This record gives sequence, C-alpha cells and structure tokens, in this order.
Amino acid sequence: MVNINNIQKYRFVCTLTFGDIYGQIIVWLITITISLAAALALMGARRPVYALATVGLVVLLSLPFLLFAFVTTLLNHIELSPVEAGTKMEPIPGNVSQQQPVEATS
Repeated sequence: MVNINNIQKYRFVCTLTFGDIYGQIIVWLITITISLAAALALMGARRPVYALATVGLVVLLSLPFLLFAFVTTLLNHIELSPVEAGTKMEPIPGNVSQQQPVEATS
C-alpha cells in the first residue's frame, strides 16, 4: 500500500538549447544540399525522374537518423529531481519552463 505522505514532488526541467541541436541541423542541411547537387547533375541525363528519385531517397533515408539524433539529444537534456515538501517554486526569469526552489519567507 502506498502512503500518500511519502510521495515526493519532482522538478521537471528541459535544458535543451538551440546550440545543442545546431550541429545536427547543419549536417542535415549539408546532406540536403549534396542531394540537390546530385539531382542537378542527374537532370542532364536522359531520364530526369532519377534526379527526383535521388532527392526523395536521400531525404527519406536521412529523416529517421535526424529524428533519432534529435530525440536522444532531447532526452539527454531532461532533468528530473526530487523537491522537498513545502518548497515553493518560482519560474526562472527569461525561461518560463524552468523553475527553481526559493526560500520560504514565513
């Protein structure tokens, strides 16, 4: 049986910033640029459908890797820490999603 008095509150904070995923976005943009360059090179061929297939294939195959990299980076930047009962929480200025404990002034 779970005692309701023993349940702790937890502080859930995501510390992900744009700088954490910036490199992943740059790599994906480079991949897309190379794909488009390959498509332009194939446009002069007899069958330009190959050019469109090349772009589609590269995008289709690279999206799961981008998604996996982003999701794992996001999960690595989630903090979950117990908060003592009676601790008042207030938002950190400039970032509403993060909260920090403050001293109780009674």
